[in-house]
Amino acid sequence: MDYYGDYLSIYGDRYGVINYGGKDVIDVGAFIGDTAIYFVRRGARRVVAIEPHPKAFTELIRNIKLSGLSNVVIPINAALGSTPGITCVPMDLDLGSIMAMYFGPSTGSCNDGFRVRLITLSEVLRETGVGADVLKMNCEGCEYDVILSDYGHVRLFRELIFEYHRWVTGIPINELLAVLSRDFECRFVGRAHEDYGYVYCRRIT
Repeated sequence: MDYYGDYLSIYGDRYGVINYGGKDVIDVGAFIGDTAIYFVRRGARRVVAIEPHPKAFTELIRNIKLSGLSNVVIPINAALGSTPGITCVPMDLDLGSIMAMYFGPSTGSCNDGFRVRLITLSEVLRETGVGADVLKMNCEGCEYDVILSDYGHVRLFRELIFEYHRWVTGIPINELLAVLSRDFECRFVGRAHEDYGYVYCRRIT
């Protein structure tokens, strides 16, 4: 589909460091399905597309069907976290704003939003049956929670590609890299900023 031409060239700069051929990808922060389609077009065997916002998730489903990839992409309407639970997604959030929102655990009643499942990596792997080949995270802050509090499952993956968002958590990227260095060799992809950037990691142990 020509609609995705620009997205494919943009994502090539960020996610093109990985050879996806024959690999399973867990796509956290799948938005409207554009990255999932990119991974499949780059040869991924299966993609689990995780997106919490119902509006974006509806578009994700539609785009996956239009692309004829329903048998390859496994959509999950959830947010990723280190522990299972519920997150609250505002009802009036437009698609553009979704890309700058972190959906963490909710302890309130969620009267002004959608109650959406908070899913863990363990649950994703168990429920979908995909392999722990590639974990992609662009979830506006959940990468800190998952890497720092659920590292036992992160280390199962052969490769990681994630965007970090210090402006959300206040935690410097060096804290994540210190944890990841136990099992991975990591490097920045493209220009690294203090508050955000992309990191690619390959497991070496």
